[in-house]
Amino acid sequence: MRDEIFTISNEYEFKNKALATFKHQFNTNKVYRSFCDLLYVHPSDVTQLSEIPFLPIQFFKSRQIVSSKDEVQEIFTSSGTTSSITSKHFVTDIQLYRDSYLKGFTHFYGNIEEYIVLALLPNYLERKGSSLVFMVDDLIRKSKNEESGFYLNNYKELATKLLAFEKLGKKILLIGVSFALLDLIELQKFQLKNTIVMETGGMKGRRKELVRQELHDILKSGFGVEKIHSEYGMTELLSQAYSKGNGIFTTPPWMKVLTRDTEDALTINSFGKNGGINIIDLANYNSCSFIATQDLGKVYNDGSFEVIGRFDASDIRGCNLMVL
Repeated sequence: MRDEIFTISNEYEFKNKALATFKHQFNTNKVYRSFCDLLYVHPSDVTQLSEIPFLPIQFFKSRQIVSSKDEVQEIFTSSGTTSSITSKHFVTDIQLYRDSYLKGFTHFYGNIEEYIVLALLPNYLERKGSSLVFMVDDLIRKSKNEESGFYLNNYKELATKLLAFEKLGKKILLIGVSFALLDLIELQKFQLKNTIVMETGGMKGRRKELVRQELHDILKSGFGVEKIHSEYGMTELLSQAYSKGNGIFTTPPWMKVLTRDTEDALTINSFGKNGGINIIDLANYNSCSFIATQDLGKVYNDGSFEVIGRFDASDIRGCNLMVL
């Protein structure tokens, strides 16, 4: 089952593997089993994805969510202030995470070795426990380019290198938190032709909050690009969705997004209707693959989705908090 998720090629295969994963996690994950029991849901009664219970993401703050007896190899923690309770994702198979993000990146962008990866994110040594930084750190190494690296505060050096690489026609991935990308274009304006600019989150606690369209318009102008790409991921997931512009995200074949009714959390919405975002991430085989997030969004007929906000009273979260 572990490697089979990466061979999924159609809806039928996804459904079958998701139902098998549900049965596995029902039988091996004590927290998830208890949650399902409270809802009187048993695998023998479930035949559709919409019938699978989605575990509220808040459980990752108070429980150890595991569906394996193997030793925990890595604990990823969410960003947060000193007064907030962080989520913890106990990972018993770190190679499964590596396979998921690398295959996911390849699916959307091709071979990582074709890129120089420039990251406006904390260095992994400065922010241990971040699944995003773990991923980017590994992508930097897998790019096999000595120019790839983290540039958290040294904006001038990054601007100089970015301009130099552009002149040489190098293929570049510039990935960073929103406020840092804004800081960079305040220092230097660009006209980038060979660079993918990818933002990974908002600016709570750092700058005035901007709606996505406003943020992307400012970044497009500052970097001189037609589109701003986005990465959608979180501590509780081992897969990522990507947007190549306009804020519309697409998932890899082993990941799916649904929305739930905001008044009835057990009801799955039809396409195009705003609701709470539910995620099926089959790479979460050893934790929980069925998660009800605190994000609001809508899913389109082709399976792509848009994030439109968060539920009221949700905790401040986002990769930008890693540097606080």
